[in-house]
Amino acid sequence: MFLFSLLEVSEQATNVVKWISVGAVVLLLGLIALIAAFNKKTRDTKRIAFAGICVCMSFTLAIIKFSPVQYGGSITIASFVPILIYAYVYGPIDGFLVGLIHGLLNFVEDPYILTPATFIFDYLLAFMSIGVMGFFGKMQRKDKGCLPIVLGCVAVFILRFASHLVSGMIFFMENSVWVSLPDWAMGNAFIYSFIYQCIYVPADALIATAVLITLCKTGVLDKIVKTMRPKRKETVAVTEDTENTKNQ
Repeated sequence: MFLFSLLEVSEQATNVVKWISVGAVVLLLGLIALIAAFNKKTRDTKRIAFAGICVCMSFTLAIIKFSPVQYGGSITIASFVPILIYAYVYGPIDGFLVGLIHGLLNFVEDPYILTPATFIFDYLLAFMSIGVMGFFGKMQRKDKGCLPIVLGCVAVFILRFASHLVSGMIFFMENSVWVSLPDWAMGNAFIYSFIYQCIYVPADALIATAVLITLCKTGVLDKIVKTMRPKRKETVAVTEDTENTKNQ
């Protein structure tokens, strides 16, 4: 019954979820503040400040977009790059949270859904895929090396593509067709949605990957990561122990 309600089309669904998402953003910001207050690891003003900066940059870049297809499916100017870098520096958990906030803000800016299920796949899961980049941040990378961050970017967009693919299949099954395709594609929800996602997601991924590679090769990424990376308390502790040993 619950799953059926997620797939059920409602005229008020977009407005309801819009206000729910606004409340969710406020709750998430409150949750991050609580974590920063009670968890020593995340009690870092630099971490919180860069989260706000990266989300704002990604949101601004997402506004500048080109839509080759009707009803969504936009190609942006590397809007994922700032939050991809944030997830790369601070890890998967922070990446998931920042991606979720970015997805909710994108929905509030231009809300459109067919069912609650499509909202989950298009705005929650698709954007939370950003957190996967955090796992690649643990890989060793030489100066101006690109492999870990490129692999992370590709993994994020594959997951994003999969989320939009499922959402598109739900749209198709609800007899909602955006663009006209050949008859052999119009008869299958998977094929239709797959072709539709291929119109814009790979292009968005290529732009983001090209920007990240450029940042890597020019050394700009290393400078950004160094600026964003929190100071390790362990290094300070080791230094103090060494000085105490010498004094003894």
